[in-house]
Amino acid sequence: MNQPVQESGEKLPKEFTVQMLRQEAAHHAKRGNYPQAISLLTQVINSILSGRTAMDYNNRGLMYFHSGQLEEAIADYNRALEINPNLAAAYNNRANCYVNQGELVDALVDYDRALDLNPFHLRALINQGVTFRHLGMYREALDNFDIALAQGKLEAYIYAQRGRTHHLAGDWNWAIADYQRSLQYLNQEENHVLGSENARIGKFVHTWLEAIFAPLTA
Repeated sequence: MNQPVQESGEKLPKEFTVQMLRQEAAHHAKRGNYPQAISLLTQVINSILSGRTAMDYNNRGLMYFHSGQLEEAIADYNRALEINPNLAAAYNNRANCYVNQGELVDALVDYDRALDLNPFHLRALINQGVTFRHLGMYREALDNFDIALAQGKLEAYIYAQRGRTHHLAGDWNWAIADYQRSLQYLNQEENHVLGSENARIGKFVHTWLEAIFAPLTA
């Protein structure tokens, strides 16, 4: 007679469980379910064996940011940087919070720190460029976008931002050229379902182009 299979009752190692929580948090984050992602990352942070890594705090801070909880986000970025002062992503993310709070000078300082640690940090380059533009520092903004374009990524977004900078600086010919380049990169993806980010970029670019041409056709 066959004996029934016995279960050992052994539990997964905590390190493995923590990794599963991180993966589940990432799953919810991608779907915009930020409260659930925060809850899962809080479990990770509260786990002794997780080591409370800087990236866990950084990731939870990002979830708070997307939820509009800026103070909580900044607190987590501060904790992340206490653990790892060389985490460029945390400086970039904290700077984004400062921008949303209108603290643009503090944001520039953090973007600089991120770029000192990683000169190729694409998001920090772009975000700092946009912040320069908000301050009317158009030349500095354009320099950032030129450096960012050299990386060969996010071209549609960068050309849109560089075009907007030329636009506000009064260089309409340069602005039109960059807006058209942005749309060309977006059109390369016509055979694919455009993500919400690309659709948003296209909407802004068309609006900005119309603002240039409207006075000419009036």
